[in-house]
Amino acid sequence: MKDISMQELKNTATQMRMKVIDMIYKAQSGHPGGSLSAADFVTACYFKYMNLDPKNPRWEDRDRMVLSKGHVCPIQYACLASVGFFPESVLDTLRKEGSMLQGHPSMNRCPGIDISTGSLGQGLACAAGMALAGKLDHKDYKVFCVVGDGEAQEGEIWEAANTAHKYGLDNLIVFVDNNNLQLDGTCDEIMPNGDLGEKFRAFGWEVLELDGHSMEEITASIDKCYASQNGKPKCLYAHTVKGKGVSFMENQCGWHGVAPNDEQYKQAMAELENIVAKVENNEMNIDDLTAQLSRAQQLIKFCRGRLLKTEEEVKKILSSDTDVQENPAANVNAGL
Repeated sequence: MKDISMQELKNTATQMRMKVIDMIYKAQSGHPGGSLSAADFVTACYFKYMNLDPKNPRWEDRDRMVLSKGHVCPIQYACLASVGFFPESVLDTLRKEGSMLQGHPSMNRCPGIDISTGSLGQGLACAAGMALAGKLDHKDYKVFCVVGDGEAQEGEIWEAANTAHKYGLDNLIVFVDNNNLQLDGTCDEIMPNGDLGEKFRAFGWEVLELDGHSMEEITASIDKCYASQNGKPKCLYAHTVKGKGVSFMENQCGWHGVAPNDEQYKQAMAELENIVAKVENNEMNIDDLTAQLSRAQQLIKFCRGRLLKTEEEVKKILSSDTDVQENPAANVNAGL
């Protein structure tokens, strides 16, 4: 465990978000929404908790990270580069042919990737296997896994959950990224999950519910997981916001797998830079600032809507006046 202050962790999470936006913009391809919703707890893992050796990526005693929702790999790539697994300049090659940074993480190409993922639902089973191997080999490493709430609709997730309980894998810590959005809409619309925390609890897991963007709650929850060796796998049921940190991406299904254009990129980076400045100066925490940005976005949409409505009403009036001027006889007869 590394000695890093809460403010440093918060700032680092925002810097990781900036790297995510930057690499997806340059690639003009990628998944910003889910990468941003997972940014805070993934940052906490890499910069505070995980025992790693960038010079020896396959070190057998290392902690493991399994990104079961592999499409949000930009946040993992940002962290891996920042802790020294490869030069940060490599981030500019995201999704390019021949790059180690593919659209889904590849353990055969990218140092620091513990398992190749992409097909949703499979990662948790891999993580459970790693955790079981650790138990059998009498190792004390931890296995972290990130599962999406949309992904939790896959049956394999629950087979893995059952297996983890059966073998008492209390060295397995799973983050459920509960942002209630997936590719085609809300999870409630596509396939309701119910309370995922209660589901994991019913499978015999120890469940901690938290705000997935509160670094205080994230670190407190992981600390509890480290302290609890009760034979139960751990589920951190994290309530998050898809696109967190960039106002126009927040809670928008459309930002699941779309890259920003030039104007959107500039706005997103400006907002994130402003967050860093505010936090560094202790003027505002990230939650308060993002709430203000979201409120501003709502007001802009409201004003635009009113303007469009007014414009339509004006057009109707002008159209009516034109009809009267072009056919006055018809209007006179109509009045008889």
